[in-house]
Amino acid sequence: MRPQILLILFIGYFIVLLTISFFTGRNNSSKTFFTGDRKSPWFIVAFGMVGATLSGVTFISVPGEVGNSAFHYLQFVMGNFVGYLIIALFLLPFYYKQNIVSIYTVLSHKMGQQGYLTTSGFFILSKIIGAAFRLYLAALVIYMAIAQPLGLSFGITVLVCLLLIWIYTAKSGIKTVVWSDMVQTIVLLSAVIATIITLKNQLSMDVSELSNALVNSDRTKIFNFDMHSPNNFIKQFISGIFITIALNGFDQDIIQKNLTCKNFNKAQKNMVVFSIMFIITVLIFLVLGALLFIYAEFNNIEIPANSDQFFPLIALTHLGPAITILFTLGISAAAFSSADSATTAMTTAFSVDFLKIEKKDEKSQKLIRKLVHLGFNLILFAVIYLFYKMNNDSVVVAIFKAAGYTYGPILGVFVFSFFIKRIPRQKLILPICILSPIITYTITLLAYKYLNNYEFGFELIIVNSLLTIILLTLFSEKERNVKKV
Repeated sequence: MRPQILLILFIGYFIVLLTISFFTGRNNSSKTFFTGDRKSPWFIVAFGMVGATLSGVTFISVPGEVGNSAFHYLQFVMGNFVGYLIIALFLLPFYYKQNIVSIYTVLSHKMGQQGYLTTSGFFILSKIIGAAFRLYLAALVIYMAIAQPLGLSFGITVLVCLLLIWIYTAKSGIKTVVWSDMVQTIVLLSAVIATIITLKNQLSMDVSELSNALVNSDRTKIFNFDMHSPNNFIKQFISGIFITIALNGFDQDIIQKNLTCKNFNKAQKNMVVFSIMFIITVLIFLVLGALLFIYAEFNNIEIPANSDQFFPLIALTHLGPAITILFTLGISAAAFSSADSATTAMTTAFSVDFLKIEKKDEKSQKLIRKLVHLGFNLILFAVIYLFYKMNNDSVVVAIFKAAGYTYGPILGVFVFSFFIKRIPRQKLILPICILSPIITYTITLLAYKYLNNYEFGFELIIVNSLLTIILLTLFSEKERNVKKV
């Protein structure tokens, strides 16, 4: 596929996003950037959240991971479903009742200014690294498919992607993100479904034969009950619940979209419907992964050692120009959908929590918001380019995993604030939130050494958050002994 054709299609895709930005950006105030004026249709939010939640990492990694862990990832997604229901039933009504913009403001009364800003800061740090990693993987594909053949550098590729994201989100923020995510989810799912149909046709299988091949494959096994495995059902299911609550219920990125709905009843409908669509979508990705391996074995295609390279390898070199186009657009949609909402959420958290933007006049709000939004895009560019210059995928993945440790303290602080009838020592909140991930990592090393090579999986966040809660409790006082300020 000629890169010029892919470039034209990429530009056309951006024009669609820019058109959405134009129509959503008319007659808006600064508050629109953060709240969407509370007018988003709940079903649009629900559908768009599918693409934003999946991201470029899921788009590339989940199909390839089928070769390593079959359909075990579905156990984790089952836990996600329960976590989303908890968010819908308990957290969304609470947030709507508080009438907030940044969800971290609810911590200020119980945890004080330091606890409130520490939690918001941990979110921003996690989001910078997470969003940079996701866009880095997607940008590599766009670079190899379009930019490199045209003689453009990787840095220019990333800079253009972030510039495009800034252009279509700068004016209306979350309002534009909600509608653009819908389009990007359509593109992403179209790419996956078209690839499945193409694989089926090239394998010359009817639906019945395809179903039998999937059912009889070892790669479609869902449940794993080996307690020493990181893919054990109990560990993955329970971890899926906790991670969903931490990474969604206490995450400005996801909740901000829900808060654009008119009221909490519509937001609850959005979350429940989204959770169902999310399970179905992940299952489609897993089916795609199984089919990719069947296709590779049937055609004697060597499977790469790095599973993340598997889907791009087949899509870009074996399935024809139509799939090449859809794959490139799909990975672009996944990258944009994840990055645009991340930069908007970080802008919201920093502007509201640290700069107290709501206390400024309208003109100052617009200037601050635009500068902060641009600043986070530049920070993402710097981090992504640093990843690229490292030239070591294992180090980059390790940094991404390390960022996941920061969600444990976020969950721990929220749980302590909601359920523990004590007031923590303000000056110790930040040190505790730094110490908990360090202790958690140490525990993983000791467990592997002394517990028959026990490997922690997603349950790390449970250990991390529990340590945070325990340490906050140890260094706290009873509420009745603390005078209200």
